[in-house]
Amino acid sequence: MQQSMIQGKKYLWKLPQTDHDIVMKIAADYNLSFPLAQTLVARGFIEKEQLQDFILVSKEKSVHDPALMKDAKKAVDRLITAIELQEKILIFGDYDVDGITSSSLVMIAMQPLGAQINFFLPNRARDGYGLSVKIVERAAENGYKIIMTVDNGTTAFAATARAKELGIDVIITDHHRPHGHIPEVFALVNPHQEDCNYPYKYFAGVGVAFKLMSLLYQEKKLELPTKVIELLLLGTVADVVPLTGENRYWVRYGLAHINKHESYAIKVLKDNNKFVKPMIGSLDIGFTITPQINALGRLDDPRQGVKFLIGGDEPETDRIGKVLWQLNQARKDIELDIFQEVKAKIESNAIDLSKENIIIAASANWQTGVIGLVASRLVSAYGKPTLLFHLTKDGVAKGSCRSIPEFSIFDGLVESGHLLESFGGHAQAAGLAIKVEHLPQLKENLEKKIAAELTELDLVQKLRIDAYAKLPDFSNKFIADMAHLEPFGHQNSQPYFYIKDVVLVQRPTLMKDLHIKCVVFADGVIKSLIFFNRPELFEALVMQGDETFDIVAQVMQNYWNGKCTVELQGVDIARLRQIEENL
Repeated sequence: MQQSMIQGKKYLWKLPQTDHDIVMKIAADYNLSFPLAQTLVARGFIEKEQLQDFILVSKEKSVHDPALMKDAKKAVDRLITAIELQEKILIFGDYDVDGITSSSLVMIAMQPLGAQINFFLPNRARDGYGLSVKIVERAAENGYKIIMTVDNGTTAFAATARAKELGIDVIITDHHRPHGHIPEVFALVNPHQEDCNYPYKYFAGVGVAFKLMSLLYQEKKLELPTKVIELLLLGTVADVVPLTGENRYWVRYGLAHINKHESYAIKVLKDNNKFVKPMIGSLDIGFTITPQINALGRLDDPRQGVKFLIGGDEPETDRIGKVLWQLNQARKDIELDIFQEVKAKIESNAIDLSKENIIIAASANWQTGVIGLVASRLVSAYGKPTLLFHLTKDGVAKGSCRSIPEFSIFDGLVESGHLLESFGGHAQAAGLAIKVEHLPQLKENLEKKIAAELTELDLVQKLRIDAYAKLPDFSNKFIADMAHLEPFGHQNSQPYFYIKDVVLVQRPTLMKDLHIKCVVFADGVIKSLIFFNRPELFEALVMQGDETFDIVAQVMQNYWNGKCTVELQGVDIARLRQIEENL
């Protein structure tokens, strides 16, 4: 029996346990490279129907009638009436990519129908998150009869109550989990409601808005503008929702669409990044395209994002595109500064991770728009749930949380809800506001919950390996085969491969004090290997000399000077003599 776990330098590697004969059959039936067939089996795709549904992703099986979503038909009927009566409709969004794309999608869908429609996106610093009483009252003063939220609203109790008093019908479209009870509104379209019969639950906010607009056009017997597919793609990937089921279908469809019909906005974002690949993929969307849009809501006015995405005026799109690039570069610098500040607290034991299982830090100098990204980096670096806070002048801490797969931070916040001013989110990511004096109690509650629910193994950083591979496996055919597993993202990660007995061809190079470039050899093949943001591995690799070692890596294509090469992106290493059998 093969060993099931190996301790790497950073991660505990969980090795795949698959039936060789089943893997061989799938590899033969689908003409797939063996490591990719093993990846499918390791991820539970064994039966023919499962494999067909995953690889082919048919619309017939993945996409469901939007009328199944609770309150969708009621909301659409109200919107049709508003269009006929020329009543004013206000779209209220959010300041992240999901909120920006959702707002843009509804505007693009409803304007051709003759709707009297406008949008408002809150400024993160000035307005805060979500629909507020102040915004509702301003809408009433300006004669709006409908407020339609996108990517928010499920917890907007005070604002929706005020809207009802003022005679405004509120239609909520959202994907955040309810806190138990829901606001009293004209219609609430959210698949996470317990009595919602829609089969798929894991849309981003833009996905819910898309389903509602799909039903509207279905009722009108019209075709949706094709631009909405691009917006659905951007928001779904950026919001890191599971790329399973219907999301998987629409992201794959959206990628095919934008690679054939590139919008001017996408062209500008690609040019900003000097993008040279012939095709854009889901990982490119998530790591190079949408962070530029996100930077608006983190550091500036998100409303420019809607103007940028809707387009129509190329000079204006160019102008906003330059702003997006500059803001995103500034965001990276700010993010790194905050990360280094928290890292220094950990290294000095001001935050003692030998005793604490939650990282909590706060500062009046940290920008609220960036701390969520820093929290994600800290979770990745230390494997601990992380809560970072901006301290306001009025004694309130506004925070972002990120967590590990084994611990639902949302459930933890629910249990401490009496301490919080507000909160919302998901199992692995949430936002909250809390009075500063309650922070120690919140930390104590979360520490107790972790101690009660998680084992020591739960708190070890783990890497689930998908397949065994050898360097000769990584050919151009392998890259072509890997396209059948795409799009990659949340709950469908790019595969991790375990490669044994490689040896360094030359001394590794440390680049920018952050990244390590290597060249490795095994089984008659030489490959480039790069570790991003893992400078601590440099000395270990130098000391390795000409001894063989094991790596976990992902496979990527590198485009340089018009040439494309297949390279490895390293994730972790293990030295053979340190491997313990059957941990």
